[in-house]
Amino acid sequence: MSVADTARTATAAGTATAWCVDPYADALRDGRGPLFLRRTDGWLLPLEIERWCARADAADLSALRWCEGAVLDVGCGPGRLVADLAFRGRTVLGIDVSEAAVNHTVELGGQALRRSVFEPLPGEGRWNTALLIDGNIGIGGDPDALLRRIAQLLAPSGLLIAETAPVDVDEQVQVRVTDAQGAAGAPFPWARLGSRALLKRARRLGWRTDGQWTADGRCFVALRRARTERISIHSADTPNSTAVISSQRARKPSPDEPVDAS
Repeated sequence: MSVADTARTATAAGTATAWCVDPYADALRDGRGPLFLRRTDGWLLPLEIERWCARADAADLSALRWCEGAVLDVGCGPGRLVADLAFRGRTVLGIDVSEAAVNHTVELGGQALRRSVFEPLPGEGRWNTALLIDGNIGIGGDPDALLRRIAQLLAPSGLLIAETAPVDVDEQVQVRVTDAQGAAGAPFPWARLGSRALLKRARRLGWRTDGQWTADGRCFVALRRARTERISIHSADTPNSTAVISSQRARKPSPDEPVDAS
């Protein structure tokens, strides 16, 4: 394993530990906050637990309408987007490092794995669409590394739909998950990007901009992976022992939906 691989594994493990602390799991089980990301300087970013645990809203649907073929929801949370796509008969898989989030997704009838995006995943190089919604462009605290990883997961010319911060920001910070009573998890790296910052990084890494829009005060960007020679990636055909899969019946994919995530 290279130094870079070791660092990514360590980051994934740290993020998994942080997001599986009790305040986050308790909030998902209760379906309500308040819950925050707290920076080391004390600044708080409210987490919209109630919205995440509700059904997909109009802004969510504006993003889901862009989805093509088989969809991978990275950082799926309690699974509202996975459940909505599954209800419509789409091939979709959610991944999240939180056991509570994965269990909630499964209870809604979606397929989900307890897995970091930086770990081996089913269907690498064959997903048609990847989602990074609810600020998940911040996963791992290194947007460039995350964009490169998403490029590995997508099929040639695959689509990334990302939600960005509604302000002009580009920051990489350490945060903790904390609740109103002050209970907090371990620190982990996170990033916040506005649309301009994401587009600048994406262009540098060879992504093409397909579109950007706002809905109900939320900002979204659609990026297209450049059609290049497929990157050599790890095989990940079999879920590991911590994976949780729903009992949703697999359907035969159409030609533009090559991934069977079950």
